[in-house]
Amino acid sequence: MTGLQPFHLLYPLALGGVLLALRAGMRYAIRTGLAAPRIAETAGPESLGLGFSTEFIPTANGKSLHAWLIPPDPDADAAGTVIVLHGWGGNAQMMLPLARPLHEAGWAALFIDARCHGRSDGDSFASLPRFAEDVEAAFEWLVARPGSSTGRLVLLGHSVGAGAVLLAATRRREVAAVVSVSAFAHPADMMRSWLAAKRIPRWIEAYILDYVQATIGFRFDDIAPLTSIAHLHCPVLLVHGEHDEVVPVADASRLHAARAHDRVELLTLPGNHASFEDMAQDMNNIIAFLRAAPAVAPSAAADVDPKSSLPTLAVAAKSPRLRSTARSSSP
Repeated sequence: MTGLQPFHLLYPLALGGVLLALRAGMRYAIRTGLAAPRIAETAGPESLGLGFSTEFIPTANGKSLHAWLIPPDPDADAAGTVIVLHGWGGNAQMMLPLARPLHEAGWAALFIDARCHGRSDGDSFASLPRFAEDVEAAFEWLVARPGSSTGRLVLLGHSVGAGAVLLAATRRREVAAVVSVSAFAHPADMMRSWLAAKRIPRWIEAYILDYVQATIGFRFDDIAPLTSIAHLHCPVLLVHGEHDEVVPVADASRLHAARAHDRVELLTLPGNHASFEDMAQDMNNIIAFLRAAPAVAPSAAADVDPKSSLPTLAVAAKSPRLRSTARSSSP
């Protein structure tokens, strides 16, 4: 019997190895299942007849962002600069329907691809806080450009990008205003909804949420748009489609209710997560909001605890192309 004991000792080791393999497999499945689809641009601002420059902007982890900088119409009164960020699985091209209205209204616009999206560099993972880091990198790049005069700096984002610009603005008091399009209220809610749609058992759900938060190093509560908007002091416009099938319009109401001041406006429009029925009129409303934003000195310092900079998991809501169902944005 004593000769068999070494084999008995191998059983727990073998079982432990199996469990470790299962855990590694589950974690791999989580990361691949939540990874952002990369869609490269097939056309740029030239397709709209707009002048632009292609820029490459340094960001965190030694990576580089692809961006298009579109100057304002020289015949319009210069209004400022808008940094435009797509949503999860999107790219700068998908946001181009905003380009001509901004251009004609006197706004310069910087359309960026977040890491792991479009033509920007990849990274170990994409996340809402990494989107926010990329927005901040673009912000710093604009301010540091030799001889640049950006005027008012405004952030505009869609879906996950909307959550990112809200988060980035909590760190930058220089931001004159934020436009949040189709933002969710809390990433945990989006995760649970996505997991339910995939028929993931509830007993696995808690493990997945904990693993994601451990991976990104921050709690969802800390980086939720509900948290960000409660700490923002600049004007904010919350834009949401009344028939959004990805993020319920009730999320916009929740965000509006959590606002820190009365300069947060809620604009609900006929449309869904990415399409609005009257893009021309809707852009007029957005531009009117931007024009009313106060000028902010670029040197203004943000009194922000660096520990509040939170990288969140990429929520599994893809970002379809922003488009008008009423008319084309092409000239």
